[in-house]
Amino acid sequence: MLEKKEAQYERVVLVGLITRDQTEEKLSEYMDELQFLAYTAGAEVMQRFTQKLDRPDSKFFVGSGKLEEITNYVEENNIDTVIFDDELTPSQLKNIEKVVNRKIIDRTQLILDIFAQRAQTSYARTQVELAQYQYLLPRLTRMWTHLERQRGGIGMRGPGETEIETDRRIIRDRITLLKEKLKSIDKQMATQRTNRGAMVRVALVGYTNVGKSTLMNVLSKSDVFAENKLFATLDTTVRKVVIGNLPFLLTDTVGFIRKLPTQLVESFKSTLDEVREADLLIHVVDISHPSFEDHVNSVNQILTEIDAKEKPTVMVFNKIDNFSYIKQDEDDLTEKTFRNYSLDDWKRTWMAKTPHPTLFISATERDNLEELRKAVYEEVKKIHIQRFPYNNFLFQYYEEETEEE
Repeated sequence: MLEKKEAQYERVVLVGLITRDQTEEKLSEYMDELQFLAYTAGAEVMQRFTQKLDRPDSKFFVGSGKLEEITNYVEENNIDTVIFDDELTPSQLKNIEKVVNRKIIDRTQLILDIFAQRAQTSYARTQVELAQYQYLLPRLTRMWTHLERQRGGIGMRGPGETEIETDRRIIRDRITLLKEKLKSIDKQMATQRTNRGAMVRVALVGYTNVGKSTLMNVLSKSDVFAENKLFATLDTTVRKVVIGNLPFLLTDTVGFIRKLPTQLVESFKSTLDEVREADLLIHVVDISHPSFEDHVNSVNQILTEIDAKEKPTVMVFNKIDNFSYIKQDEDDLTEKTFRNYSLDDWKRTWMAKTPHPTLFISATERDNLEELRKAVYEEVKKIHIQRFPYNNFLFQYYEEETEEE
């Protein structure tokens, strides 16, 4: 029998900058997120390096002294890869690699690598491949150096490994071909969406890893892949859901993230079309994350960019089970903080006072899901009545039955 090999994690270090546009607190949040991204890609973070500069150094991103410190640590601790939190220019990548003599990748390449791992369908793989080529084109000379050494691992998956003798013309031809392929698939998907137009369409949106897929499974009783990693879901999933007597289509979409690579925004246009063409959005938020307000703003910004911000929306603050509750009369001495809010406490916060219906739930523990179902039912019902006014008597019948129960 063949012995099972233990999974090998790349040993990596992270590098980020405090600048005039990025405070120390903000950098700390981004570095936490970068560490989670690295973990998702299959890496073990050994150390973080940060530096305060007015702006990134044009040659090395960090100062020469800090780069020397990173180089010494990398050599002494057998580090495989250095990951930078911001997108590096082609010249910065080349200069840093010459000094450090290790694989150098940036946040964009790390996210692209995760997408390459997670893409399951032919369509998603085509989207990722296009984004990778668009990233590769201006960095072709630097990537050749990597390919001559035949390095594998994080950031090296996808088209780069097999294009050792390629040139810019071939890359551009490939990009053109992939764009045409995506246009053809987009037309097919647009036709499918048109065929589904008779039903109300609801899309789950939100930051990555907020629990959209778990909620999808609960509402649709399906088995969409869900995992506590970033971008666990990459392919768009559509399920028919019935609440009461009211059917609608529920779509699970790829999660958003701050500093999302522009290549991916363009490549995943069709995925965003599912959001743009939805009748109702369910905006899921991980309320236990310390930066959940920033996450909400990031998602709203992307929704604005794709002209979907004004759509009817249900705000769902998920993962309330990550907080420990106390009863009001159980401990009068305990200071009231988010960590011990009850459900009633949450309903009295500013978050409950949004212009949209707002719910506080736990998708994993099934807390308060019945209230969510009722809220979604009411919103879908409004849209359904506008579209099919002759079906009003069905709602009256269902609601009378519900009241009797």
